[in-house]
Amino acid sequence: MSAFKLLIVDDDSPFRERLAKALRARGFEVQTAATVPEALQVIQNWTPTHALVDLKMPGPSGLDFIRQLRKASKQVHIVVLTGFGSIPSAVEALKIGANDFRSKPLDADAIENALLNLQASQATEIPVPSLDLVEWEYIQRILNECGKNISQAARVLGIDRRSLQRKLSKYPPRN
Repeated sequence: MSAFKLLIVDDDSPFRERLAKALRARGFEVQTAATVPEALQVIQNWTPTHALVDLKMPGPSGLDFIRQLRKASKQVHIVVLTGFGSIPSAVEALKIGANDFRSKPLDADAIENALLNLQASQATEIPVPSLDLVEWEYIQRILNECGKNISQAARVLGIDRRSLQRKLSKYPPRN
């Protein structure tokens, strides 16, 4: 039995299962869940030492799960992994109890280092996204949440529909 008990909560099934397999090979005892309710059922009978939590999932979000997990265990090491990384969501995740916040895509080595709280080597630099890229990703996320309805997305973003169309006509900015 491993000393590291990891719970992976992510709605992306192929990613979740590949990551679980890779971390099992590295000595972690791994349980997985596709949704927050499923993860809450797992922690009723099994207490993880580490948790890897996706922020954006259908139904309750990863932030909701972090709050519940912190109530269940103060010692669990929580790493938030998301494809929609932003400063406000990172601050919120850390404020409610996450130990680390990483943006996808990451390889198994980087995830293992985050889970074990290891520092990356001095030669490895963490890329910082440009403000244009962060804005473009945010607009894409809002547009997806609005079902690709540009008028509705413009209202949510508080900008003119034509301005949003101009921003969308540009390619994603390079990092």
